[in-house]
Amino acid sequence: MSDIKAQIAEKGTLALGQITAAAELAQLEQIRVSVLGKKGSLSEALKSLGQVPPEERPVLGALANEWKSKIEAALETKKTALEVLAIEASLEKTKLDVTIPSRKPHVGSLHPITTTVRAISKVLGRIGFDVTVGPEIETDFLNFEAVNIPKDHPARDMQDTFFIGPGVVLRSQTSPVQMREMRNQSWPVRILSPGAVYRCDSDATHSPMFHQIEGLWVDRKVSMSDLKGVLDFFAKEMFGTETKIRLRPSYFPFVEPGAEVDVSCMLCGGKNHQCPICKGTGWLEILGAGMVHPRLFELAGYRPDEVTGFAFGMGIERIAMLLHGIPDMRFLFQGDLRFLKQFGVQR
Repeated sequence: MSDIKAQIAEKGTLALGQITAAAELAQLEQIRVSVLGKKGSLSEALKSLGQVPPEERPVLGALANEWKSKIEAALETKKTALEVLAIEASLEKTKLDVTIPSRKPHVGSLHPITTTVRAISKVLGRIGFDVTVGPEIETDFLNFEAVNIPKDHPARDMQDTFFIGPGVVLRSQTSPVQMREMRNQSWPVRILSPGAVYRCDSDATHSPMFHQIEGLWVDRKVSMSDLKGVLDFFAKEMFGTETKIRLRPSYFPFVEPGAEVDVSCMLCGGKNHQCPICKGTGWLEILGAGMVHPRLFELAGYRPDEVTGFAFGMGIERIAMLLHGIPDMRFLFQGDLRFLKQFGVQR
């Protein structure tokens, strides 16, 4: 028994000496493995306990555990000390000069889509339009039937609309927001409904996901001249006081009568036959509009003999491209910082 005690004490004392002399963390790890590992010196000594009488084993086991605890504590203390020394050595090699000017932090800017929505909302907000939003996942009824688009209309084809379940679609316009608002409140209503919309289309001027903003004004005796006045005010505020508008007859299921609305070219004023924006026509189509179809009032719970109203809608990307001279809609969705930095720091 005394031989085994001496052997354990000898190996323990040797390990403590090696730990004290260790100069690197890697060396310390080698010592730990060589002493406490499965094939370490202390572990090998413990294996010899099977050769001693059973009554002596508890004493020897307690002695071995005591040395093991001493070694583990010494290893932890030495490890902490070596880590501190390593940090100090690293700091000594890489001194920081606090007098050097710092790098300028990157400051982002609002996306052109966001700034365009805010600009449109600000302009029309000055004449009483409030911003209202709604869900992008919409019912088939509110997206189509409630805006007078029947079941056999081409827009409801799977090639044009994202159907995500029976009777459920990704909205293809923000018109459902207007219908929701009319069904939830009595007239008068004067709202803008901006947001993302989805259609199965993708090229230089179309995207599967894009943004619209639609306007609705419902009240007594709202007329086509009111619509023209609002759009004329909007065009002058957005594109300049010299901007003119024209309305061309057109068909939309949810208005009657309907019109395509053009603005005079803000680049050439219609005087350059080689203008890259208007192609020499002098006009740019920016939105569709018209008087709200009586059928929509009936679906909203209004009496068509009591109220009238107008609606208009425009693609926000289209307006942003005109305002900033952006040639390809896809630039707005690529997230390229080189492109986005052109629009400066805005809040």
